[in-house]
Amino acid sequence: MHFLASIPSPSNGAIELGPLTIHMYGLTLLAAIGVAIWITGTRWVNRGGDWDLIFRCAVWGVGAGIVGARLYHVATSWSEVPEEWWGAFAIWKGGLGVWGGIAAGVIVGAVIAKRAGADVRLLADCLAPGLLVAQAVGRIGNWWNQELYGRVTDLPWGLEIDPAHRPLASLGEATYHPAFLYEALWNLLAAALLVYLIERRFHPRPPGLFALYVALYSFGRFWIELVRIDPANDILGLRVNTWVSGLVCIAGIVWFVVSQRRGREATAAPPKGPRMDVPKSRVRPGG
Repeated sequence: MHFLASIPSPSNGAIELGPLTIHMYGLTLLAAIGVAIWITGTRWVNRGGDWDLIFRCAVWGVGAGIVGARLYHVATSWSEVPEEWWGAFAIWKGGLGVWGGIAAGVIVGAVIAKRAGADVRLLADCLAPGLLVAQAVGRIGNWWNQELYGRVTDLPWGLEIDPAHRPLASLGEATYHPAFLYEALWNLLAAALLVYLIERRFHPRPPGLFALYVALYSFGRFWIELVRIDPANDILGLRVNTWVSGLVCIAGIVWFVVSQRRGREATAAPPKGPRMDVPKSRVRPGG
């Protein structure tokens, strides 16, 4: 017995309120940003930090992240960008590359934190679970836009796609793998692993948790990219994002190993500085 016959998709990705049009993709993006700020800020404050720094990093980091995400999409999927002059700015139609967004946002946020004298590595570890949950929330926007789905499937959780959004090669097929949902569920699982298993049991040294976020997310994204069928540029028969996912996953693992090894070496190393020999006191014999 199937609990689901299929997952329906919204017929429209926008809500009309009189003269105002609310694009659900953008609204979902705002919700994801709010989630990331709340989780990161709560973890940072619990470790002795303050909310003011989180808000300052968010203001600059979020702006840089959106720009970086759009630039990445335009650079790697230019054929999907509307040809109108406003095409490069039309984020309400989808098209934000997570790699560009995370890279730009984290770099700018790290600069702000560094100038404030904060521990950037610890802040990165506070950010890691929040990013994963935020990315899971953000994937709901792809459901509203009927995008980022996978191959045709007859599984009970197949995603219904309207004919206008189907590939020409499978125009007669109604249900597809919900690739965006797979990624959202993987992100939530990875966030739980980081917080409730790795952090609490193994206590990795900062920025070990962020390095594992990079590795875990990229690992999931690698196999999800193999399911997706939306148009994308290929290199040697694989999607660009498949290559990026594999390389970034390896980089995250290497980063984690190096960060933990350096942390142990720093702990084991004797303190540097001039040696201070305290002379033994001499007791004069009594006369």
